[in-house]
Amino acid sequence: MTALVHDVGSGASVSAVTAAAYTVPTDAPEADGTFAWDSTTIVIVNASAAGATGVGYTYGPAALVGLVSELLEPAVRGRDVFAVPASAEAMSRALRNAGQPGAGAYAASAVDCALWDLAARLAGLPLHTFLGAARAEVPVYGSGGFTSYTDRQMTEQLAGWVAQDIPRVKIKIGQDRGSREARDVERMVLAREAIGAGPELFVDANGAYTPKQAVRVAEAARETRFAWFEEPVSSEDPAGLRFVRERVAADVAAGEYLTRLADAERMCASGAVDCLQADVTRCGGITVWLRVAAVAAAHRVGFSGHCAPAISAAPAAAAPSLRHLEWFHDHVRLESMLFDGTLDPRGGTITPCPDAPGNGLTLRTTDAESFRVA
Repeated sequence: MTALVHDVGSGASVSAVTAAAYTVPTDAPEADGTFAWDSTTIVIVNASAAGATGVGYTYGPAALVGLVSELLEPAVRGRDVFAVPASAEAMSRALRNAGQPGAGAYAASAVDCALWDLAARLAGLPLHTFLGAARAEVPVYGSGGFTSYTDRQMTEQLAGWVAQDIPRVKIKIGQDRGSREARDVERMVLAREAIGAGPELFVDANGAYTPKQAVRVAEAARETRFAWFEEPVSSEDPAGLRFVRERVAADVAAGEYLTRLADAERMCASGAVDCLQADVTRCGGITVWLRVAAVAAAHRVGFSGHCAPAISAAPAAAAPSLRHLEWFHDHVRLESMLFDGTLDPRGGTITPCPDAPGNGLTLRTTDAESFRVA
C-alpha cells in the first residue's frame, strides 16, 4: 500500500475546487422508454489541498460548471479536508436559494466525491478502505440493451456480458413512451434467448408505463422469468410503483433520480420498492449515498448503485447491504476513454484497487481535452 502522503494531523484545508465539462459522442444512438441521446456530458471536478488533488464527477449539463465555481467552491474552500460531511452541509446551505435538489445536487455530488477522494489520497489509503470497507468485491450487472438498438446489437451486447461471466444483464423497455408493448415483450424474449437459462434478466422502463400497463407487460413476458423491473412507472409515483410491486413477481426498483435523503425515506416508507437505487453522482455524493444505503437497510429493502461504476466502486464496497452496481455501457465506455484506473467486470464483480490511494482514477488530460466544452 502507498505510504502516508501527508501528515494527517497537519490541519490541511481545501485550497481550490475547479470544474470542467466534456461531451463524448456515443458509439451508437441510444434511447430508453422516455429519452434518446447521441452524446453524454461528464462534469469533472478537481479538489486540491496540501499538494494533492482528488477527482469527482457527475453526468449532467455543462452549466453545472458554473454552479461549482460560483456557489460550491466558495462554500468548501478553506475547510478541513477530512471534514467532508461538514463541507457537504456547507454546500447544501449554499444551494438553498439556487435549488438544492436536481442540478444543485448533481453539482454537489461531483464536489463531494472529489473531496472524499482528496481526503483518502492525503491519508495514503484506498478510498474504500478510508470509508470502511464491507467487502473486497462489488457485484455488477451488465446494463444497456437500448430501445434504439437492432435485435442483433442487443443480443450481441448481452452475449458479450455473459461471455465475461456476468450473471445478470439488463435491457431497456417501454419503447416510444410505452406505446409498443408487444415490441417490448418481443425484445425481452429475444434477450432471454441470447443469455440462456442461467443468467438473471433485468428490465428498465424508465417510467414509460402506467401502472396497469406495467402489470400487463409483466404478465405477457412471464416466460422470460425476468427478475428485476426498474421504474415500471415514474419514481415520482410511489403509489403506482407499489401497485406494480404488489402484482408482479419481479423485484420493483426505483430511486436513481432521487436527490434528497428525505425522498429516499419516503419511497421506502411507502412500500414502493423491493430495491432502492441511488446514484452517487446525483444524490449528493458519497456522503448522502451511504446515508441512502442506511435508509434502505433500516426499511429492509435491497439497495443498488446506479450507473457511473468507476466512481461508485469504492462507496459500493463500503455499503454492507449493497445488492449490486450497474455496469452501464454508456458510462463504462466514456470512463475508460477518459480515465486510467477503471476496473474489470469479468466474473461478475469489480474489485477496487487495494494499493492505489483514493478512488484510483487519473484523468488522461490530453485524451479528454478534445471533448472539452466548458
